[in-house]
Amino acid sequence: MADVVVDAEVGTDGGTVACAKIANGEWEVNVRATPFEFAALRTIRDATWTSRHSIAVGTSAGAAVFWSCDGPTASILIGSDDETWDVAVTIPVEDVDRVIELVADL
Repeated sequence: MADVVVDAEVGTDGGTVACAKIANGEWEVNVRATPFEFAALRTIRDATWTSRHSIAVGTSAGAAVFWSCDGPTASILIGSDDETWDVAVTIPVEDVDRVIELVADL
């Protein structure tokens, strides 16, 4: 499992932006989105990569972030779209559940 930390920031429009830091000691990914946008990840188990389905939630390093699931594993795809991403990491889908839980507690 990865370490998951969520902090709140103030966005440019004055609203709340959640920053989810997901790391495992070898890599770290920071994803920023509104709490409402992160709530869309509740359906991550329906976003199966085998059916070429993903959920667009957040930004990282100035690029869009796409999330998909394959059984017990979730993929975080960072780039212009979910077919030609620049960076991809896989985490246990329970780590996505933890992000959702922590964002809800903001």
